[in-house]
Formats: sequence, structure tokens, C-alpha cells
Amino acid sequence: MSGREPVPDADVCVVGAGPAGALVAARLAATGHEVVVLDAGPRFDPEDRLARQERAVRPAYDRPAVWDGDSERDAHSSSGERFYPLNHARVKGVGGSTLHWQGMVMRLHEADFNSASERGVGVDWPLDYADLQPYYADAEREIGVAGGMDNPYAPPREEPFPMAPFEPSYSDSLFAEACAELGIDMHSVPNARNSEPYDDRSECVGYGTCQPVCPSGAKYDATVHIERAENAGATVIDRAAVGRLAHDADSVEAAVYATPEGEYRQTADQFVIACGGVETPRLLLLSESEEYPDGLANSSGHVGQYFMDHLFAGTGGVLDEPTRQNHVGFLTSGSHQFYDEADEAVGPFKLEFFNYAGPSPVEMALSGDTWGDDLLGQLQEDYGNHVAVGALVEQLPREDSYVGLDREQTDDHGNPVPDVHWNVGKRALRTIERANEIQERILTELGAEITWQAGPDSTGPAYHHMGTTRMGTDPTESVVDPTLRTHDLDNCWIVGSSVFPTGGAMNPTLTIAALALRAADGLEDAL
Repeated sequence: MSGREPVPDADVCVVGAGPAGALVAARLAATGHEVVVLDAGPRFDPEDRLARQERAVRPAYDRPAVWDGDSERDAHSSSGERFYPLNHARVKGVGGSTLHWQGMVMRLHEADFNSASERGVGVDWPLDYADLQPYYADAEREIGVAGGMDNPYAPPREEPFPMAPFEPSYSDSLFAEACAELGIDMHSVPNARNSEPYDDRSECVGYGTCQPVCPSGAKYDATVHIERAENAGATVIDRAAVGRLAHDADSVEAAVYATPEGEYRQTADQFVIACGGVETPRLLLLSESEEYPDGLANSSGHVGQYFMDHLFAGTGGVLDEPTRQNHVGFLTSGSHQFYDEADEAVGPFKLEFFNYAGPSPVEMALSGDTWGDDLLGQLQEDYGNHVAVGALVEQLPREDSYVGLDREQTDDHGNPVPDVHWNVGKRALRTIERANEIQERILTELGAEITWQAGPDSTGPAYHHMGTTRMGTDPTESVVDPTLRTHDLDNCWIVGSSVFPTGGAMNPTLTIAALALRAADGLEDAL
């Protein structure tokens, strides 16, 4: 026995052990259901995290190497107007993207749920902020969020955050003086890392390598809920790549998965697809059949359509005084002041005041051949006076931005790889210009010499894959209904950011978690 054989009489099969799948599995296992979770990647040993941290700080290793990326397993194509570097920031393994995420967790604004009505572009969600508000609170408790009540632009809250916010950094205080002169409000940033001991996990101990690895476990990752699910009786099978979903016209019958030992079929009463905004549509498209010639659950033709990401806008420079950058590995201050000014021409964006601009002493020491007194002199000259302001910018859903299959290239199991066809749109580029203008004003007021800028011509993705199985009430225009059950199949549910009709400009994980908890309620009723 390999330990990767199917579980008999399973009530629920969850495909994907990232935050969405882990939360659903933990909830349903806790209520006594037989749950099995399949994940394509390995289970990582927590004892190895210090070694992974060492990889992360050494320039000889790129980001995928920190979490054992595999070029054949993770092969992909990019056919859009902009190259999409999919493997730069994804992890296949138990815990998913939360193993290496930055850990910022904010709620979407009320207008994000009604983009067409409020802003004149995009589409409206089939639910409102009020529908998700109690699940946002539930998600903050489950994940463990440290945050403050000082953001006047945030949507309504029903209670304080589970933990107090992190104190502003020293460089935040420098930004605060400049922003006060310009009339720009700064406020704390909610973080999915412990500012105090929480949920049997330590408080943040300041390693500073938050992205891509937190050795202490103070930053939340989905293994927390995977372990909780297992403690309640769930079975988690790693290195179990689901290649297709066997089905009839009305329901899924089995997840067909490949392991190092061979191929198996996992049957269940209900199936939850939680593979993210790229692998979820890929799995549905790979599951094509006579009943669904264009891909499973794809009678609308929208599986894979409307791929969205957030775009990055940034401006940085140097001061003639110490800024203590790189002392904190995550964001402690931001500004949502301009977010709800969004309209048809310019989208929502949030400002981020970086704590980690410029090279760190470790990066400088390990990336060159300078040593001894020469290295000390270089550190004294080049380290510690950098500053930067970033921003996340909304990309609207577009028909020409999608995830498809590249049938000319296959992965390690012989399946066509995903093709990310990423197109951005002029509104997003105008929004980047607007964010850059404000960033320039802040750095100029601060007295910084601007040395770089990520603008419309040099922007890149935030690696937030959204929109490829959008939710809606019309089966001809969407893939899942507001409960996240597919329109076409009565026992197939999709959780994760692929169901987002629009993306807003907030990091998506808290909304992913809230929707997953809401879907777990619907699954409980179905079971």
C-alpha cells in the first residue's frame, strides 16, 4: 500500500490543497463527513523551512527552486500580447500559494461587487458585500489576521480584527510626514501573520523572508487547515495529479489521478475543484467528453475566459538619510484613499509603502565577489537609504484574456499544458499612470531622488489568478452559480479566485477564504 489509494465511500473529494480547498476540507471533516483531498504536488516537511529560507536568500536559487518547482510538471505556454511568467510565483504542493505569499489580507470594497452599476465597466457580482461580510469575519478568525480599525476608506466592519496591528515601520514614519503635507491618508495593513501568539502558532519573530518562506509559521499558510482537516478524519493524498474528471451528463463520477505508483479513480458524492485560476480551468478543459465537447461545465463557453490579474505600479528612489529598509519583510502601511474614485476611465488601486526597497545586506554580500573591508564600505554606501511606494491596479475581465490548452506541449503525465493568453487593456494602463503620479509626488515631497519606476510599459503581474470560471446567475454567461456550484453539474463546486467576476485591486486571498467558507455551508446543505 502506497497511501495514495482512493478512499472508499468518500462524501467529498477536494482537488487542491491551497487555502480554498483546505478551508472547505476542514469545515466538512469537522462535521463528520468523509473527505479526501488530492494535490498534485508534494507535502513539504516544516522542519525544512530554514533550509528553504537559505535557498531564498542565495542568488544561485530562483524563486521556483525554493519550493521545488519542476520544469516538466509545471510546463506552460504564454500566447498573449504580454508574456506571463506563470512559474515565477506558484507552488504545487500541500499548502499551495500560501506557502510563499506575502500575507496581506484585505476585504474588497463595496463597489467592487457592483463594478458595472457603480463604475460603468466590468460586470456586477451575483452577491453584494453584505452577503459576504459575515464570511469575511469568519475567514479573518480562521486565518488569524492582525489589523487596525484606522482605515477610513475600508468597507464596514462588524468587529475588530482578531489581533492588534503591527506597528508602523521606521520608513513608514518618513512616508507619513510627506503624506501629511500632501493630504494623503496612511493606515495600517491587515496581515495574515501573528502579531501575538495565535492558534497555537508563534508571533512573528522577524526573519524577514516572508515572501517566499516563513520559517517560524507565524504567517498563515493552508497547512494549518489541512492539518485540522486530517485531525478531524480527512485523508490528504499528495503527489496525486488529477488529469481529468470522469462524468456523465449531470454529475462528476470520479477524479482520475496519477501518482508515482500508478493511476487511480477517486469517487465521491460531491466534488470541489480548488486548483486556482489557471489549473482549475485547465482541469475542466482536459475533462472534455461527448457530453461536454468543449470542456466540462462549459456549456457557457466561458471556462478559461476572462483571466485577470492585478498589475503592479511602483516608484522608488534614494534618500540622503537612513531609511532602515529591509528591517521588516512585509507591508505595515498603505492607503486606500484613491480606491473608490474609480470610474469608467481609471480603475481602483491601493498604495503600498514598502518596508523592503533596495538591496538587503544579505543580497549584497552573496551576489558579488567583494569581501572584508571593501564589502563593509559598499554596505555603508549602498544599503539602507532606499524607499519605494507600490500599488496594485485592477484589470478588467476581457474576452481576449484567457487560459486555454497548448495541445502541442505536454506535462510529465502527457497532458496538454495551460496556455495563459494575457491581455491587459488601456484602463489598467491609465490607472498605473495615475498611481505613478501620486507615487512621484510622495517621493518628491520626501526629498528622494527617483531612480526607478514600474509604469505602463514595464508593469508586471501580481500573480493573482482570477476570473476563469466566473460566478453568475445566468448559465449562458457564467460557470458557477452564487453558491459556487457549477450550472451544468449538480455535484461539482469550484472554490478559489477563478470564480471572481471582477478582481478589484485588493489581494484576493481573504475573499477566496470567505467564499470558500460560504461554499462549505452550501456543500453541507447538499450533503
